[in-house]
Amino acid sequence: MKVSHFAAAAAIALMGFAAGGALATPSTIALAVHNPNRPDKDTVRDDARKPVEVLNFAGVKPGQQVLELIPGGGYFTRLLSVAVGPTGHVTEAVPLVGGADMAKASNGVAADPHFPNVSEEPMSPDVLLKGAGQYDLVWTSQNYHDLHLSALKLDVVGLDRLIYASLKPGGEFFIEDHAAKPGSDVTPTADALHRIDEDFVKKEVESVGFVLARESDVLRNPADDHTLLVFNPAIRGHTDQFLLVFKKPK
Repeated sequence: MKVSHFAAAAAIALMGFAAGGALATPSTIALAVHNPNRPDKDTVRDDARKPVEVLNFAGVKPGQQVLELIPGGGYFTRLLSVAVGPTGHVTEAVPLVGGADMAKASNGVAADPHFPNVSEEPMSPDVLLKGAGQYDLVWTSQNYHDLHLSALKLDVVGLDRLIYASLKPGGEFFIEDHAAKPGSDVTPTADALHRIDEDFVKKEVESVGFVLARESDVLRNPADDHTLLVFNPAIRGHTDQFLLVFKKPK
């Protein structure tokens, strides 16, 4: 039977203390990655997704209030849950399926007792408006490009303004996504390849007041020529990806 991830974290810490203190204050990110309650479908992807490096780059800390947009299967939701700890919280903004019913879109993490600091909300302007000035971190992984899909007809700049408003002063917006060829048309590329031009993302997000705080090459793959659909078996799981963190000025 699996144990609570918070209990597991405490047990690991105590074992470290007994062994001479080497792990007396273990990294919460390391605990998140080695959490025994993560499913195998997540852990088998760790070599490619490099969660320790990504979470450290994003500056995830205990006690943070995190809004995760379009969390998918919950790969990062489970990691964020443990990394922010019992004094933090992760709110999943889940796309609506069938009107107000989120059942088909839910990844089930919010209902898992091993992750008690996770809740689920419908992905709508309301979740951002009611969270105005509330969040330390807004997180989106491999899906900012989806906001530009032609079928959605979203005002993405307007959504970015709401994200900006949802953050506390000094709060940050983390984006990980599949790189497209520089200068690629945004919507046709999102539709055909599920990729987006990194420079376009920077300009669009900065247009609402965000400041680019840092960027990382940890998931770069120079062998990816940016021409294949990200789900193509030849490149799936190994696309060239950019990591960006934008800050809301204090």
